[in-house]
Amino acid sequence: MTDKPFRKTGEAAISETPLHPRRVSRRIMVGPVPVGGGAPISVQSMTNTKTADVGATLQQIAELTAAGCDIVRVAVPNQEDADALPQIVAKSPIPVIADIHFQSKYVFQAIDAGCAAVRVNPGNIRKFSEVGPSICRAAEDAGISLRIGVNAGSLDKELYEQYGGPTPEALVASALKEARMFEDVGFRDFKISVKHHDPVTMVETYRLLASKGDWPLHLGVTEAGPAWQGTIKSCVAFGALLAEGIGDTIRVSLSAPPVEEVKVGCKILEYLGLRERKFDIISCPSCGRSQVDVIQLANAVTDGLKGITAPIRVAVMGCIVNGPGEAREADLGVASGNGKGQIFIKGKVVETVKEDQIVETLLRYANEIAATMDTSNDSSATALATGPVVIPVTEGK
Repeated sequence: MTDKPFRKTGEAAISETPLHPRRVSRRIMVGPVPVGGGAPISVQSMTNTKTADVGATLQQIAELTAAGCDIVRVAVPNQEDADALPQIVAKSPIPVIADIHFQSKYVFQAIDAGCAAVRVNPGNIRKFSEVGPSICRAAEDAGISLRIGVNAGSLDKELYEQYGGPTPEALVASALKEARMFEDVGFRDFKISVKHHDPVTMVETYRLLASKGDWPLHLGVTEAGPAWQGTIKSCVAFGALLAEGIGDTIRVSLSAPPVEEVKVGCKILEYLGLRERKFDIISCPSCGRSQVDVIQLANAVTDGLKGITAPIRVAVMGCIVNGPGEAREADLGVASGNGKGQIFIKGKVVETVKEDQIVETLLRYANEIAATMDTSNDSSATALATGPVVIPVTEGK
């Protein structure tokens, strides 16, 4: 068993969206990351490596962390994967959740390995009604949290037949059944997910569940599809729920590299006012008024600044109608037309360049401005910019 101290709540910042007060939920801890109770909404993803390949798994976790991931889940479908957990937990820079299906013995092994939490799907764990209380006691003794994961694809057969399919009522009934079992043995350190592939059904399900109790909720549109389709589904569903104050941690599920999930998740929170914005580009649509190739210009600037993490806003505008106004409002902007571009910094024109010099000029100024915004050495400034507050843990507290 690892000696990493978990479950110290401390005093975390409270995160509110400007659109709606957050739903009141109780707080749990996933390692040092608070979930629920108004804590900043965390972004999760899941590795797609073979967990038993420790090197590859840790490399991917490092990439996810760099992209803004707060919590990572690893699959544990077999004994080799379970055996790899202690090494992964010991070296991961962010809390590790073990994803367990079918075999309850891996749950206990994950707890012993020091995982920050374990995701269990009661619908497919053999004899869960018998082993569930033991899992709760082991988690309580280890000081870790659990997640009840209810999916449309693994709904209990009796509930499926009773409700005629994976309806919101059926999914919530399944979640409530397992939640009551946990709470009947005195275990309360768990969050719940009730995922569905259809955004409308997913939203209806979480709304219903949110009305039934104060559990922290993990949001997800399961099997959302390829990157473009899954991004749209996730934006629709997460936007609706988070705008109502529902949701404490999120995972965007894409048929794409896991880093892309994190990028989408972070941006959803940024644009809802739930996470401090980083680099953002404003560009006009292509239309008949444009006097430059706005699509090419915006793509070139975006690609050239893809490594920027400072909260700089760049406006790339292609005509004189909205161009000057938008460019003035941004940290840096260009209003293009008549074969040239006016470069604005904080609302003032600093230079006029030829059209073929616009990109290189914007990139130069952007990097200069970003350097002055660098707050990497200021922990208080980066806490919300990079996600949930990490609560320092001290022995004896």
